[in-house]
Order: sequence, then structure tokens, then C-alpha cells
Amino acid sequence: MHKILWIALFLSIVSCGVVKKKTTYGSQRTITVDAKENETHDEGETSDEGSLEEGLPEADITLEKSEDIIDTALSYSGVRYKYGGTTRKGMDCSGLLYISFMEHDIYLPRMSFYMANEGKRIDLKDVTKGDLLFFTTSKRRKRINHVGLVVAIDGEEIKFIHATSSRGVIVSSLQEGYWNYAFVKATRIL
Repeated sequence: MHKILWIALFLSIVSCGVVKKKTTYGSQRTITVDAKENETHDEGETSDEGSLEEGLPEADITLEKSEDIIDTALSYSGVRYKYGGTTRKGMDCSGLLYISFMEHDIYLPRMSFYMANEGKRIDLKDVTKGDLLFFTTSKRRKRINHVGLVVAIDGEEIKFIHATSSRGVIVSSLQEGYWNYAFVKATRIL
């Protein structure tokens, strides 16, 4: 019996957590961010990672890779939450980012707590698309247990995609009271 309790406690600590979302507004907000359309070149070919020219500055390559990772993550919008999931049948927050980055040959740890140790820590004012946001959503433990990917910056509003236990893969705003309160740090992988 004690083993089961310890296992349940461990799973609740390392997961993205079952979170009841506190809101500072009366009705449910919906935030959407469209995935970019594939650009076409004069020859009619669609752009992809293989079409990068050697002469492109590193910043342009990084920006294009960020956009590709964001597009991959956004393609999972609406997928239901499943603890430990990494497929369209269900996924958790770290699974979403693990798969989105892995599809572009960038390998991150599978759990958000370990993911938080990767990359370079950055100030919130310096956040750009493709950066990671980390959160602590557990009242009992002050350890990172949730992660999101920045998909858009609209003035001072930072929008990020993540997987919540109540609504699955969605785009939220860091201005929402719950996420603003739970925010811990931002990191840059690319």
C-alpha cells in the first residue's frame, strides 16, 4: 500500500500537474495563433529546412528553425491531455515540446523540470518566439512542473502553446493571472 502512495506522489510531482485554472476574468478566453503558410519560391518549390542557403546569416536560420518548431507545436492544437503522452492521441506539456523540437533535430529532456536546465536563461523582456517559459503550478512543491513554447508576442502580451490537463494543447497568454503568477523563468534553446 505504501508503494502505491509513493508512486502516486512521485507522479503528481513530476507531471505537468492537474491544475484547476484560476482566472481573473469572467468568461473563457480563446487565443489563437495561426501557423504560417509554406512560402513558395519562384520555381514553385515550398521552403523547407533543406532549402537553406549557405549564405544566410545564422540569425535568419535560427528564426526559420524557431518558426518551423512553432508550426509543428501548433499542429497539435486541440490534442487532448495525456500524462506522459507524445502522440496525437494525447500529450502532456513537456511531451509537446519534446516532440516539436525533436522533429527538427533538437533533442530536449523529456520532463519539464530537466528541460528547464537546458539553454540560456533570459529576462522576460528579452523573450522572442521559440523561447521556453517554465512554471510552478503545485502549491505544495516549488519545483518547475510545466512548460510552454512562445508562439507570438503582441506588444507586451506573450502567447505560448502548452498542454493543460483540463483543455489539452492550447495557446494561452502570460498576462492571464494564473500563468503570470505561476511563471518561474524563460530560457532560449536556439
